[in-house]
Amino acid sequence: MTDLVVLAAEVNPSIPRADFSDTPVWLSLVKALMIFVYLLLSVLLVIWFERRIIGRMQQRPGPNRNGPFGLLQTLADGMKSMLKEDVRPKAADAFIFTIAPLIFATMAFVGFAIIPFGGDVMMFGHRTPLQLTDLPVAALLVLAVAGVAAYGIVLAGWSSGSTYPLLGGLRATAQLISYEIAMGLAIVAVFLYAGSMSTSQIVHAQQDMWFIIPACVSFVVYVITMVGETNRLPVDLAEGEGEIVGGYFTEYSGMRFAMFFLGEYINMFTVSALATTLFLGGPAAPPGIAAIGDGMFNGGWWGVLWVTLKLWMFMFFFVWLRGSLPRTRYDQFMKFGWKFLIPVTLVWVIAVAFMRAARPEVGFFGSGVVSLGGLEISIASLIVIGFIAAIVLGGTWLWETRTEQQTKAAEAAAAIPGEVDPFAGGHPVPPLPGQRLVESPRGRGGATALAEAPARRDGTDSTHDSTTSSDKEQHRG
Repeated sequence: MTDLVVLAAEVNPSIPRADFSDTPVWLSLVKALMIFVYLLLSVLLVIWFERRIIGRMQQRPGPNRNGPFGLLQTLADGMKSMLKEDVRPKAADAFIFTIAPLIFATMAFVGFAIIPFGGDVMMFGHRTPLQLTDLPVAALLVLAVAGVAAYGIVLAGWSSGSTYPLLGGLRATAQLISYEIAMGLAIVAVFLYAGSMSTSQIVHAQQDMWFIIPACVSFVVYVITMVGETNRLPVDLAEGEGEIVGGYFTEYSGMRFAMFFLGEYINMFTVSALATTLFLGGPAAPPGIAAIGDGMFNGGWWGVLWVTLKLWMFMFFFVWLRGSLPRTRYDQFMKFGWKFLIPVTLVWVIAVAFMRAARPEVGFFGSGVVSLGGLEISIASLIVIGFIAAIVLGGTWLWETRTEQQTKAAEAAAAIPGEVDPFAGGHPVPPLPGQRLVESPRGRGGATALAEAPARRDGTDSTHDSTTSSDKEQHRG
């Protein structure tokens, strides 16, 4: 019986936080350089990995010429981009056209600054955590960085001086803003469970149980939104080749295009690293391995290995989606985010807030009762209410979808043109798609004659047969 409180309003003092007191500035620069190299190598490998996996899924070998197993193919493509001519349209704004890919790629790197790769280790005689920095609101930094990266996209589309890039920039901006709302609501449940927004404290709060179990709904919503955030198939609507050619980077070439390409893949690693930190224990070893040797594989530099394995699990998920699913329609994807994901996440966050307000010291649901201003409400009742609310929301969404489909079907039926006479102008004219021909009198007469011919033939034969038989009877008589 407690009052309803927001547990993530302040940092939980009982959870240890990363200590950077013994980390000089030059060591922070070294760690930043290490993260930069780690991301560059990861991007080179994941592009090769994606092309090989997609090739296998399409029954072809994939890149296998440059280097062993084609490992150097991505490096060769990058060098080719560096040597390509840098073309800029005449109608483009030169300054903004140049800095747009810089903004996009730089923000992709910044998001990795708050990701913990492990615990405290010794580096060059200093004890420092395997993390560049940490903030009381570190998890929100990724959302803020993604919002700034959207400026690079929309500026690239606007400054190109072309229609297709502008449409792609507008699409990308609307998509990022829409799905950032659902993503932000999804990670609120993690803040409520951890009692902090610091990434290092969130990792420490998952020592007993990863948050993917109690916050499973948030994990599913986050995975859906991170695909929408990265503009990857099946939702690469900002660069749909069949609709707007190449989207916001249609007019880019050479290194400028390569920077957009690099930023897109680093964004994949960033959102995957945030999912690893919030839901999969970050650098913590899997439960079975963590118990070996009194946790000998669950600290220090081992965290880099576990983080890398979890990241590549998400990378395979991205590749699998690209090779399996077709591109969705823009309006359907936006409607799915606003009418389904956001309402479901809101209901889930409210349910988690009520459960956390019960102070679960006794068990997962605590005493089983929440006190709100003297009104005691059981957790079971809250779960039932949330379940009913989810059913109502889902039913409303299905009803709206069915109504819209019926409306579109009625409009399509009304738009069907009537019958046309191909000989109305005095000479035959072929019908247009969707038109029906009026059957001409000559055609109707011919069809009627063909239909009546068997009947007449049968009637004539029967009359002839009856006459012949009567003549035979008279002759016998």
